[in-house]
Amino acid sequence: MVVCGDDGLAHRLTAELRDVYRERVTLVVPTRPAGQAGADPRFGGGFGLGAGLWARFPSSRPTRPESAERPTGREVRWVEAVEPTEEVLAAAGVAGASALALVYEDDETNLRAALLARRLNPRLRLVIRLYNRKLGQHLEELLDQAAIIADPGIDLRELDSSTTVLSDADTAAPALAATAVAGTGKVVQADGLLLRAVERTPPGRGEVADPGLCTLALLSATTADPAGAEGAEYSGERGPQLLPDDRAVAAATGRGTVALEAVSYAGPQQSGSRLAAAALPMGSLFSRRLRWALFGLVAAIGALALAGWITTGEHPLHAAYMTLLDIFAINDPAVEAPPGRQLLQILAGGVGMLILPVLVAAALEGLGAFRTATVLRRPPRTLSGHVVLLGLGKIGTRVLARLRELEIPVVCVESDPEARGLALARSLRVPVVLGDVTEEGVLAAARIHRADTLLALTSSDTTNLEAALYARSIKADLRAVLRLYDDDFATAVYRTLRAAYPQALTRSRSVTHLAAPAFAGAMMGRQVLGAIPVERRVLLFAAIEVAGHPQLEGKTITESFRPGAWRVLALDAAAPEDRRPDLASTPAPGTPGPGLVWNLHPGYVLRSEDRVVLAATRRGLAELLGRRPDRTAGAGPGSRSEQEQR
Repeated sequence: MVVCGDDGLAHRLTAELRDVYRERVTLVVPTRPAGQAGADPRFGGGFGLGAGLWARFPSSRPTRPESAERPTGREVRWVEAVEPTEEVLAAAGVAGASALALVYEDDETNLRAALLARRLNPRLRLVIRLYNRKLGQHLEELLDQAAIIADPGIDLRELDSSTTVLSDADTAAPALAATAVAGTGKVVQADGLLLRAVERTPPGRGEVADPGLCTLALLSATTADPAGAEGAEYSGERGPQLLPDDRAVAAATGRGTVALEAVSYAGPQQSGSRLAAAALPMGSLFSRRLRWALFGLVAAIGALALAGWITTGEHPLHAAYMTLLDIFAINDPAVEAPPGRQLLQILAGGVGMLILPVLVAAALEGLGAFRTATVLRRPPRTLSGHVVLLGLGKIGTRVLARLRELEIPVVCVESDPEARGLALARSLRVPVVLGDVTEEGVLAAARIHRADTLLALTSSDTTNLEAALYARSIKADLRAVLRLYDDDFATAVYRTLRAAYPQALTRSRSVTHLAAPAFAGAMMGRQVLGAIPVERRVLLFAAIEVAGHPQLEGKTITESFRPGAWRVLALDAAAPEDRRPDLASTPAPGTPGPGLVWNLHPGYVLRSEDRVVLAATRRGLAELLGRRPDRTAGAGPGSRSEQEQR
């Protein structure tokens, strides 16, 4: 396996392939700054990769770095290069590799490298990280066609999806969006159906817990604590038990569960009609002070018209007409009129002088309101129960789209006026506060004191923490979800917030931790539908062809279930020739096949032509997708046969 990248996802993916799937990995990373000696902390033990074989390219080979943690599987070979040119890919061994993952942050870099790699090895399984969805769809077709042209005898079905385009933002967004909102649980999509994993408190005495579609996990011993379900991971108590059997569920008294359901969000919503009405902000045309000024002027005009009617004895409509003429200085001076009429004319002239600046202010404010409405909306004063989303980068943009799909009210906070997510927020009519979240008053403008959840998704761990602490100082029981990369830092944050705010819910999520299993699964040749975090662990959902898997083929649903490893959830009822390659997408109109069948009979026997959707732990999926032993490897300590014996 070859992994090319320039950020944390490359290192998480490398560790996943080496430690979970026991693969030989070559990691291509950017060249370290000049003069830096020894191990780069980005590439060393901090990511659990251990010592490796270094090949600096194209400059001389540096000293082999040392790490505090020895590798648990094969060693990782390193190649340093400024960019993944054809010469660099050849030096990394792409021509003889089984799979290549291109996970640079820049889409253009991944695109260029993918075209070069396909020319070097037509049979190479490519996994490409792209943020642009439309470009990704076209790129998959283009690279698969290029593989067929370069090698007419190639069978893409045999290669099991030659090209797969994934986005770490799309992979992590469902879990982040669902974690942010109380009541939605953790979400994954399969065959257009939105599934959620709901955390449930332990049932009372004499009560029976509803398992939903199935029970995915037994939570740790601290799940009854309002501070959250992640305590065991940080306090050393009993951790979660993934994919338990019925006996374990029945025996686990006092422990919460994670159940899989297919339900929709039932919290506060913003309906489509409400959003359509908000597209024309008539209520924001005039400020409160301007509305009071206009009301006072109308009252004054009405009082003058009434006084003119009483004074002159004329018809009320004529008296009102004369009053308006006096206000606009159109009427003749009342020289020969009684004193009362003259006084009313003077007062009407004064009111007319007051109307002019008010009308000018109304016109300017109305123009400003419409211009603001075409750019960004302000949070309504009456908004409450919403989610405050910090950061509209790649991750924040995808999470915002997910939240709005569930019709959850959102207020965004972004410091960069050129952020990529502002266009989406504008099109969805989502209120946005522009400003640095660490500055006083920014979160207050987002109505944080009336919000239910804070979702901090900036790229800086310290910024996310600072925002959470400031928000908790305003509202102590605020639900906070922080994007944190480093596990040790997440542990310290959890313990601190739990001690300071024991009644508040705190969650931390790592985008690379959620996305790496999906990329690793795609490199092994299967489409991972999604990942659901259970405390600080991960459950994967994958579509698996039964053929070639003795653990599944010819066995009933009950017999194929292995507690703690995998569990079959659904069956793809479509004919093999009509199956869609990506079950994580919504079916297009007119797509053949009845889709996925849930609630399978326990006695159903899995056939070789079946395709199933299963939930699996990372090691369980690795066992199912594990390839045949590498016969080219020697019998040394790094060989696969010795690893399997271990």
